[in-house]
Amino acid sequence: MNLRKLGSSGLEISPIGFGAWEIGGDRNATGNLGAADDRESIAAIHRAIDYGVNWIDTAPGYGCGHSEEVVGRAIHGMQSPPFVFTKCGFIWASDRQMINNIEPRSIRDEIESSLRRLGFGAIDLYQIHWVEPENDPLIEDAWATLVELKDEGKVAHIGISNFDVPQLERIARLGPVESLQPPYSLLERNIETSILPYCAGKGIGVIVYSPLQTGLLGGSLTRTRAESMPAEDARRSDPNFQEPLLTRNLERVERLRRLAERWGTTTARTAVAWTLRQTAVSGAIVGFRTPEQVDSLLTEELHELDQARLSEIDQIGWTNMLKVREASDV
Repeated sequence: MNLRKLGSSGLEISPIGFGAWEIGGDRNATGNLGAADDRESIAAIHRAIDYGVNWIDTAPGYGCGHSEEVVGRAIHGMQSPPFVFTKCGFIWASDRQMINNIEPRSIRDEIESSLRRLGFGAIDLYQIHWVEPENDPLIEDAWATLVELKDEGKVAHIGISNFDVPQLERIARLGPVESLQPPYSLLERNIETSILPYCAGKGIGVIVYSPLQTGLLGGSLTRTRAESMPAEDARRSDPNFQEPLLTRNLERVERLRRLAERWGTTTARTAVAWTLRQTAVSGAIVGFRTPEQVDSLLTEELHELDQARLSEIDQIGWTNMLKVREASDV
């Protein structure tokens, strides 16, 4: 794969990163896609590396730390291991519920736990995962802690996930923000208005998550599969998988599938390539749990979408979920 610069961080990353949320399996208290086989997960990581993927995105919140453990086992002993990006900000209570905690002492406890699970001496990119509204006043203290961890050599680079522009401006006064990780897909486009232009102007690298909207844009989801998902499946809480959006989304994905077929590619590759058309986007996180899933996306290079193809995709008439939610709240 042709590498891309991650903003002004100095890191060069493959356009696709291995998303390790799913390999946390059914230990994930925030919802899951079913149990994961660790042997399959490790094989999937190895297969992705063989294709040229050079970074893995994980977090303690993925399966009560299990995802980090599996990632550590998968790359242990490699002479040229991939970069590993992980996060802080969520801790686990005794009842396996996650609590948002970005206090400096908690972050320092978290990084030691992550280093132990991964088996590393330092983390390539450390990010604040999420901030609940009640913790917003603490983001400066949290970011100052990440700056200190970088100075101490525990992390090589620092970034954040799910921050807006005012929050980015607040923390940037304490130290440069090297990366941002927001959601972005054909169905989740709100970062285009202000976040992407801001990051481009400030040299902040952007790695997007959920480019396939947790499988909806992959091209294989049917109404029967959507309606038969188990209650614990995280997609049950996504309005995109519920009516009235489900019917419209399935129709749009079918139209995208026909376009992709005409272009000699797949729906999933087209949806991921669409997010990477943005020059401000350095990479896209795609979740895998089996080698076969890796093959389905990475056997061929992603087709670059020219303006004519982008126009055809836009003509499908995608709905920005942020706008839908805002309208429903009025």
